[in-house]
Amino acid sequence: MAWLAIKMLVGDPVKYLGILFGVTFATLLMSQQIAIFVSLLKRTASQILDIHDADIWVMDKVTRFIDEAPALPDQDLYRVRSVPGVVSAVRLVYSQLGARLPHGGYRTVILMGLDDPSLSGAPTRFIAGSLQRLREPDAVVVDKAGYTYLFPNEPLELDRVFEMNERRARIVGICEASQPFTTLPVLFSRYSQATQYLPPNRNLMNYILVRGTPGTDQQVLCDAIESMAQTGPRPLAALTREQFAMKTVNYYMESTGIPVNFGITITLGFIVGLAITGQTFYLFVTENIRQFGALKAMGVDNTRLVGMILLQGFVAGSTGYGLGIGLAACFFEGTAHVPALEGFGMFPGLLVGIALTVMAIVTLASLLSIRKVLVLEPAMVFR
Repeated sequence: MAWLAIKMLVGDPVKYLGILFGVTFATLLMSQQIAIFVSLLKRTASQILDIHDADIWVMDKVTRFIDEAPALPDQDLYRVRSVPGVVSAVRLVYSQLGARLPHGGYRTVILMGLDDPSLSGAPTRFIAGSLQRLREPDAVVVDKAGYTYLFPNEPLELDRVFEMNERRARIVGICEASQPFTTLPVLFSRYSQATQYLPPNRNLMNYILVRGTPGTDQQVLCDAIESMAQTGPRPLAALTREQFAMKTVNYYMESTGIPVNFGITITLGFIVGLAITGQTFYLFVTENIRQFGALKAMGVDNTRLVGMILLQGFVAGSTGYGLGIGLAACFFEGTAHVPALEGFGMFPGLLVGIALTVMAIVTLASLLSIRKVLVLEPAMVFR
């Protein structure tokens, strides 16, 4: 019976291709949009996730996401270092400012000022130059995508000079770094160097990067740091790397229209796929109603007939799912070197979720057609 069901399905090429088109379109649209949505949200916390040598981020209590952090006084750094269980606590400045390029252009960049002695938070993968050169005067390291944004269509070259806040900056290294949500160039410098680029201010430090004693529960250490801060001039928040990344992602989820816009597109993909597949599958069953009636007349019960229809839907759904995922993979592979889409791609959870959604689409489409077979009278075949 399974062989007969598949032969009936592929025996009508027009209807079969119509079903495949509906499932393929729904799979392609949903998988591509969900992958872009998740990758885009991950970019909002990319600078947090790139720093692996800090267990805990300490910041002002009112901080909502990484780009919005009030400056902290230096005394907070020393108070955090005094908390039992803290092995090291170093300062980090994170700010956006303008850069004046040699050809007269102007760009906004992200500047991360790293602790001078330890350089905690520095990139580890270099395309050109090295981290040691960051200790040179006026030295900065830029990410590869940021370099192409600063100097489009120009080869990678070290020791190029530009200005920030009327101060000379020299590129001594080009690194691999995750792109931020706004696709701005990411620059790294020593903290003492960063203070010369930023506008004068009594406090410049935004974050304190903390490492705890090996084996210490990070949440317990966070609670200890926050308890210590209760006696200070302002409350502090201490979050693990993952918690701060999720807090930043949640800010963009709650404060922007990104989830709604992507959600509408994904829902439309599901509805359109269901409509095309359901209508085409219904027409397929209707045109083959005499064959189903003949099977009923020969003694095939409704359960076997329902199984045949569900098998036809499963075969069409599996084929369409494979085609849709393949097309989505080709899209991300073809755009892998486009700076705006670099790092975007699918992940295992997405493949499983889309597979279950596609199976739901073909199951609903099959159920829309089953009733006509269940109420079919075998005698009509002989009329």
